[in-house]
Amino acid sequence: MTDEEIKAMQKEVAGKKRVASEWASRIHDLVEDRLFSDFHELPELAAGTVKACEAWKQLRTELEQAGGKS
Repeated sequence: MTDEEIKAMQKEVAGKKRVASEWASRIHDLVEDRLFSDFHELPELAAGTVKACEAWKQLRTELEQAGGKS
């Protein structure tokens, strides 16, 4: 991979990490503010968080295998 490709992948990894953090933030907000009224939303939020974290982890692994830093 070229340096430019690695930099682009690093940017993509950072974006996927941000998305995963946003999902986690949604869980946090629900738990902090409205757990007892909206607890039924937790499975959907958890599934979205897991999916986002898996996407981040997969791309981060690919980046590391390509010789880039995560």
